[in-house]
Amino acid sequence: MQSIKNTIIPSKPTFVGAKKTLDYEAICVFAATGFFLDSDTYYKKLKVLKPATSYSIENNKITTEESNFKWHYTPIERPLQQIVQEFASLFETIIKEQVQDKTVILPLSGGLDSRTQAVALYHLGNKVNSYSYEFQNGHNETYYSEKIAKACGFSFQKWQVPAGYLWNKIENLAQINQCYSEFTHPRQMAFIKEYVEMGDIFSLGHWGDVLFDDMQVADDLSNVQQVDILLKKVVKKGGLELANSLWKSWNLEGDFETYFKNRISTLLNEINIPSNANAQIRAFKSLYWAPRWTSTNLSIFEAVRPISLPYYDDRMCEFICTIPEKYLAERQIQIEYLKLRMPALAKITWQDHRPFNLYNYKNNKFPYNFPYRVFDKLKRIVTNKYFIQRNWELQFLGAENEIQLKKWLFENKNFKTLVSPEIVQEYYANFKNKDSVYYSHDVSILLTLSLFSKINGHEK
Repeated sequence: MQSIKNTIIPSKPTFVGAKKTLDYEAICVFAATGFFLDSDTYYKKLKVLKPATSYSIENNKITTEESNFKWHYTPIERPLQQIVQEFASLFETIIKEQVQDKTVILPLSGGLDSRTQAVALYHLGNKVNSYSYEFQNGHNETYYSEKIAKACGFSFQKWQVPAGYLWNKIENLAQINQCYSEFTHPRQMAFIKEYVEMGDIFSLGHWGDVLFDDMQVADDLSNVQQVDILLKKVVKKGGLELANSLWKSWNLEGDFETYFKNRISTLLNEINIPSNANAQIRAFKSLYWAPRWTSTNLSIFEAVRPISLPYYDDRMCEFICTIPEKYLAERQIQIEYLKLRMPALAKITWQDHRPFNLYNYKNNKFPYNFPYRVFDKLKRIVTNKYFIQRNWELQFLGAENEIQLKKWLFENKNFKTLVSPEIVQEYYANFKNKDSVYYSHDVSILLTLSLFSKINGHEK
């Protein structure tokens, strides 16, 4: 018998059971959202172990399961600066334990999560090799990352994500993530070979933006209203339409929307934090979104080097449950931590609020940001340049991409037995002729299902 105690936010899935009959209902949820819900997989008899749960497993079957942590909202009132000091001590302790004296590989952006890691690693004295990337023909996303690296004295590499980079790596990606995430999101796949020589361990800032912010809803929002909010948050553009089409083509009982809404409602009610809707929605996302979407894409990093995730640490999750929501709103704790530890870094532009930094970002509103917005728009008009803004544009647009995409969508025999060719043709035509932005998610899901059918096959 095997005993497993799953962490509050697992960094990778643990599968138990057998690959037998396909779970079409679960696949429809994947089509709508881009991730599998709860313990679902592609197969009815194959399950993923749930977060914050202890298991006994025998002969590849779960014999017992018991929750070992329950998300809660138990705020302890104290001044913001005291909370910031507590965060600094905990955050730096976790990072020190995770990376020890190893050379750290640090992805950087112009946001807050990787910036807080940069400050902690600088404060701890680790050797850090950092990097950032941007889209080919896209906005200059490496500009602020390079400034952060320079301020910390880290080595820095900047790369461009080339158009069509996925096609010669797509089968490798399918093996790495087992097709549990749609393929156009993980840009890190473009540089998987480059990471090998950069250091010993990744330090990744994933989930900091969820834990250290509010969910931008009223604290007294009812459960019914929260379900509606969550449906809007998790369902992708075009996802509901594709899920409905698949549901009908597989002759599943009832209708997808009712099924999906009932599942979300049941899972939300099980969390049971009646005192605060922001805390409850954060808990939902941490239980069902982080392990099944965010963690799935972490598998690409882990295929190259070990990963460390300070925001995934159990102690960080427990810490969040004690913080009054008013201090989580608007990323206050991370902002004040950066000002405390390294004011020079806090003065570098916050990319989401450019041209403002962490001292004046609240001026990102009319009339203070008007001159910048006018100048930025004029620059785009003068250059008359089409900027790549989304991952799928690099993979699906252009003649060469179209050849590769159509090969996977229309020439894979296994895929034709999984998804009706009429559905594939319909959604591809919608992408090409109606609205490429709206239907890009659907095409990405169909591409992922095509790869799944090739490496696994399926049984009805």
